Amino acid sequence: MSDRLVIFDTTLRDGEQSPGASMSRDEKVRIARQLEKMRVDVIEAGFAAASNGDFEAVRAVAEAVKDSTVCSLARANENDIRRAGEAIRPACSGRIHTFIATSPIHMEKKLRMTPDQVVEQAVKAIGWARAYTDNVEFSAEDAGRSELDFLCRIFEQVIKAGAKTINVPDTVGYNLPEQFAALIRSLIERVPNADQVVWSVHCHNDLGLAVANSLAAVMAGARQVECTVNGLGERAGNASMEEVVMAVRTRADLFPVHTGIDTTQIVPASKLVSQITGYPVQPNKAVVGANAFAHESGIHQDGVLKHRETYEIMRAEDVGWTTNRLTLGKLSGRNAFRSRLQDIGIVTESEEQLNAAFARFKELADKKQEIFDEDLQALMSADVVDPAFEHYKLLSLRVCSETGEVPRAAITLGAAGEELKAEAEGSGPVDAAFKALEKIVSSGTELLLYSVNAITGGTDAQGEVTVRLAKGERIVNGQGADTDIIVASAKAYINALNRLGSEVIRLDPQGETV
Repeated sequence: MSDRLVIFDTTLRDGEQSPGASMSRDEKVRIARQLEKMRVDVIEAGFAAASNGDFEAVRAVAEAVKDSTVCSLARANENDIRRAGEAIRPACSGRIHTFIATSPIHMEKKLRMTPDQVVEQAVKAIGWARAYTDNVEFSAEDAGRSELDFLCRIFEQVIKAGAKTINVPDTVGYNLPEQFAALIRSLIERVPNADQVVWSVHCHNDLGLAVANSLAAVMAGARQVECTVNGLGERAGNASMEEVVMAVRTRADLFPVHTGIDTTQIVPASKLVSQITGYPVQPNKAVVGANAFAHESGIHQDGVLKHRETYEIMRAEDVGWTTNRLTLGKLSGRNAFRSRLQDIGIVTESEEQLNAAFARFKELADKKQEIFDEDLQALMSADVVDPAFEHYKLLSLRVCSETGEVPRAAITLGAAGEELKAEAEGSGPVDAAFKALEKIVSSGTELLLYSVNAITGGTDAQGEVTVRLAKGERIVNGQGADTDIIVASAKAYINALNRLGSEVIRLDPQGETV
């Protein structure tokens, strides 16, 4: 009999700390519902004390999710924990995840606390959290560079205080698999009452070893892995949820654990997270990349045709790769449209929102012969902005580009009931459109990224554009989708400007404003 491996997804918290990957409340709820559909055990919905917006997002996820545990991160201080406790209060199953740094460099340079003070604060934090829930997780930040004796000491004390899950993070991605496994094994052997808690790991990918370290820890006794969809996260990212899950499933002959994940929901989750955050998935990404089940070599193709398992260790359909498409057209009704949205995990909050989405669908159906699920995801992700923050709206765009002539763009924006117009030349049609936009808004931003991806195949495919803008220390992504790539580009730039206007000052989990 194998043990249950708890899958703790932190896409909505640690994943959101990727530059520009900030998500709105509604976007977090959409992803959370997909994670719930995938049967993720624990969903870390955010860092409730970071801002009022983060608090409301965690609360909204707690209200929406019924079958998964909803968790909020909190530093080991009373204010953070009380905010987390209030945010998860509506959850059917809630957890508070509190942490404090334990490595010598963090305690001395960042916290400016002695080891005794750190232990005392950690114990207090568990007490504050237990006032809201018995499901309390404790993390020793930078455990991968902490002293073993001190880790044993602090873990013993927080277990006595009532922590139910003990998380050992490789916060800076410093460890190697054999080394990290030895750490987990030593902790389980040396910490009193180690058998009374779930041992967890949270690995970062700075050396490309997050998944390897996580799996090594599982073999050493860890029974929770903290991970993200597509490996999204700070710096080089986190352990990739899909890779951990499929490694355990594919090598069931070696791993003494199993997960409860519905693996057919992995690819839909990957696409949804990619479209909402604007972080495209590289084609050769394991499990969810476009080429993950493609075979170019003639020898490989011949082998797969004769017997699939000659070159494929997983079935594409087992992780959610399908050819499902929406066969609705201009004459289709709203009920059929609503039904298909629900099938792919999109729930509209009101009839007004459904009607607006249906109108955009009809516009797309006039341009495109076949509508795929990916088109619907883009339709609901890239073009929808909270009306409270939709300061600018694209009204019209005219671009002239021909060989031997300087491209020129004329654009009209709607803002506060007015029409604002400008024209500009550029080195290309997109450059001209962006310069025309800047003539109107004078945003003072720096363009960090411009990325184009075809959502589906065919020359009539929608282009999905991601624009990343920076202003001071603030970085936002904007997305736009359209069958006209220039229009999609303008939409993405405007979407980023609107997001920049809606961004509020937030705290990151280390206590610095971002």
